[in-house]
Amino acid sequence: MIEIEGLYKSFGSKQVLRGVNLTIKEGETMVIVGRSGCGKSVMLKHIVGLLHPDQGSVKVEGNNISHMSQKELYKIRKKIGFLFQGAALFDSMTVEENIFLPLVEAEVRPPKEEIDLLVAEKLELVGLPGIQKLKPSELSGGMRKRVGLARALVTDPAYILYDEPTTGLDPIMSDSIDNLIKDVASKVNATAIVVTHDMFSVKNVADRVAMMHEGKVYFTGKPEELLNSTDKIICEFIQRTETL
Repeated sequence: MIEIEGLYKSFGSKQVLRGVNLTIKEGETMVIVGRSGCGKSVMLKHIVGLLHPDQGSVKVEGNNISHMSQKELYKIRKKIGFLFQGAALFDSMTVEENIFLPLVEAEVRPPKEEIDLLVAEKLELVGLPGIQKLKPSELSGGMRKRVGLARALVTDPAYILYDEPTTGLDPIMSDSIDNLIKDVASKVNATAIVVTHDMFSVKNVADRVAMMHEGKVYFTGKPEELLNSTDKIICEFIQRTETL
């Protein structure tokens, strides 16, 4: 379980998070939506300890990661897979080398045969068997996202964080990524947090949805509760999003 309590974060004079409170339950897929600049990705980066709050706390399995040493934080990060918005693959590395990188950083070095099997397993899971030796430049945008997800899964995480997983993809590929998120959630039994602006993803993958507005969580509930809401701010957000 992940518990976010009273989270504040500013960058210079710009206050981004203004007291975020949110609980993500074990095993659920939580989708977080909101307008650009409302703090979605900033909140996500606090969960993995890439940013530190000005005030408030982020607890993963009861552990406040804001007060951890680097050594303690690395132990928690092993439980978290992160799919960055642009996949963040290293162009100088092969697909295989990109996927195995988190284990190298964690100083886990199994025999070469185990590495080969592990990489092949994760590529199979994301629907891309046999592309180990390709470079990222040889992949489509959708394939790069899938390789990024394979890398996020290589440590067998208990939590998977997705930062705008369908951004820049056409509707068909976006739907494919949504289906992959659902498929992975069911196969690996991980808790998933999906930050997105895509209302179709809300419909497709969310167990619950949280909407952020002006640096706070404005709404939490079932996807149908959000989509059927008569609240003015929610209606304006959905209308604006669906016309983009």
